[in-house]
Amino acid sequence: MVTAALLPAALLALGDMPPVATGEPLLPSYALAGVGEAERYSPAVARVVQSLIDYTRWPQPRTPLRLCVAGPALYASRLDGLKLADGRQVERRSLPPGAISPGSCDAVYIGQMPLPAQRQLTALLRGRGVMTIAEADPACRSQAMFCLSFAGQAVSFRLNVDAVARSGLRVDPRVLRLSTGQP
Repeated sequence: MVTAALLPAALLALGDMPPVATGEPLLPSYALAGVGEAERYSPAVARVVQSLIDYTRWPQPRTPLRLCVAGPALYASRLDGLKLADGRQVERRSLPPGAISPGSCDAVYIGQMPLPAQRQLTALLRGRGVMTIAEADPACRSQAMFCLSFAGQAVSFRLNVDAVARSGLRVDPRVLRLSTGQP
């Protein structure tokens, strides 16, 4: 396991992360989770992500649907090989945040990135028909469409209605009932 002192350097080496401003933490404290916690939440995250994709319609059908994981992600280990209810496959791609573009991904799972980098990525994808899901932003300040939240054994999400409205995607209204509130 990487110690907390080595984590910032390891994360910078893994992805195209912008420098962090003085005084701003590289990652929120809950991002320093252990391996056991990551394995505990990974199956639930996969179910939530699969369900969010299942209940979303793109302007043009996507086969396979391209799910990009941006930056290091603690809970994305089970996002490989997802299959949607209609039989379509979800193709996972791990990309540094700087390599993500609207045409390269249909959905973006935003991993453990500083808030300014998350906002930059969601701004790039806004209005481009790309679903955004933030792993490390329970308050939904990144302007992602969906923001995961972890408590006890459960994974829930917040729905950012403004981000969904600007996305160009159609999210089934039943998803509103499942979200834990709006930012």
